[in-house]
Amino acid sequence: LLFMGTELAPWTEWNADAGLDWSLADEPMRAAFGRYLADLGALYARLPALWTSDPDPGAFRWIDASDVESSIFAWIRGDLESGDFVVVIQNLTPVVRGGYRLGLPRAGAYDEALNSDSEHYGGSNVGNLGGVLAEEIPFHGLPASATLTLPPLATLFLVPRARARTGS
Repeated sequence: LLFMGTELAPWTEWNADAGLDWSLADEPMRAAFGRYLADLGALYARLPALWTSDPDPGAFRWIDASDVESSIFAWIRGDLESGDFVVVIQNLTPVVRGGYRLGLPRAGAYDEALNSDSEHYGGSNVGNLGGVLAEEIPFHGLPASATLTLPPLATLFLVPRARARTGS
């Protein structure tokens, strides 16, 4: 999941002829980035929906890839029938998007499994207080939806609450 040296968030490109500048690891924002990469790797291992069906094109579905005005992308990875899926949302602007309605595969509680804008990762700690509740309000061609707060320049991973508790 990591490329050599990226855990240090260096300013320069990887150079096979030079060693890593380990002194960068002591800088607070670079340490925060290292924590994010570690937690992202742990999430990837904990949620097989992110990788088990890689060869199956049916295991990926766009929720919305056309919101060019807000620069929001959202998609689903995994199996909707079994409930083993993850919703990924990216806000690619430095603007908080409050009250953002997003279609979801089913109604119910979703946990914010990872928010890249967490203070733990050097972010501004904007989010959804750990989760959202999807209602049976169809949106984006899906049977349910929730109103989200999308942090600036961030990625959110939402997992149906029953799945989040089992760790699978």
